[in-house]
Amino acid sequence: MRQVLIVRRAAAFTAALALGVALAAPAAFAGALPAGHPAAAELGAYWTAARMAAALPADAEGETQPSADGPQPGEYIPPSRSFDGIPQAGAFFWTDANGTGRTCSGSVVRSPGRDLVLGAGHCLKGYSGTSPARRLGFVPQYHDGLKPFGIFPVAEDGVYVAREYYDLGAHAGAAYDFGFAVTAPNQDGERLEEVTGGVQLLTDTGYFHAPVRMIGYPAGAEKPLGCWSWTTEWASDDPADPGTFPRIACDGFTGGTSGGPMLVPWPGGWAVVGVIGGYHTGGNTPQVSYSAYFGSATLALYRAAVTGTPPAGPAA
Repeated sequence: MRQVLIVRRAAAFTAALALGVALAAPAAFAGALPAGHPAAAELGAYWTAARMAAALPADAEGETQPSADGPQPGEYIPPSRSFDGIPQAGAFFWTDANGTGRTCSGSVVRSPGRDLVLGAGHCLKGYSGTSPARRLGFVPQYHDGLKPFGIFPVAEDGVYVAREYYDLGAHAGAAYDFGFAVTAPNQDGERLEEVTGGVQLLTDTGYFHAPVRMIGYPAGAEKPLGCWSWTTEWASDDPADPGTFPRIACDGFTGGTSGGPMLVPWPGGWAVVGVIGGYHTGGNTPQVSYSAYFGSATLALYRAAVTGTPPAGPAA
């Protein structure tokens, strides 16, 4: 049954877009990377157009959705449309423990190493620490079975999900449903951000943003979806999914769009203020999506990823 929840709306655009994340590049990133990553060619050969099209959405690893959520009575739901995507957004592909292809969405965030992808914690949490990355790679601007920039393998011990998310789980830990993946070069030896550019990570900017451009990759679709909307504040009274979350209405965002970015205009491109995830693992209906709030925990996880701090992993 549907829970009674509270939406607090704003009448004005957010004034917090002037805040951003800026870090100096550590010395560790000063050297050149090898000409190509040995796993990139293997991943590129494995992830054919047919396999990418057949990949299923990431599941919640057996966890249940405790209640429904969705549009409010009379609420306007902005439409989405299929398009060829942008270089800074793309899709993760991997195989699960049974060898089944899985997929989620992600976005390239600016980082000193020029190699970082932002996604949802519930998509990435099985691959942190010493867990094996089963054919895990990121395809920027994937569309129509194409890999226009190649595929970027996720580096060994390169997945960062908050310790709190492991400890609390996908629902009690919904406020921590974000993650970062450090990538290795593609088959041509190119770093990810060098060929795609990146979006600026914003933290502590509040819940209200407009306009917001949301992008996601529905599993099995030939192209990503794009939608223009706005975010508001959603306070949960569901004890299984506690917290307060950015909420956005956009039609058509089905399984596979988890991890897709919520973007706002930024000098020189875009900034990201959220990803599909969090409350009820991103939402139970195709019309309404949610994000964990990007605050100090997000910034701390980003800093861990760019400085090479050993990532957290599932409890032993």
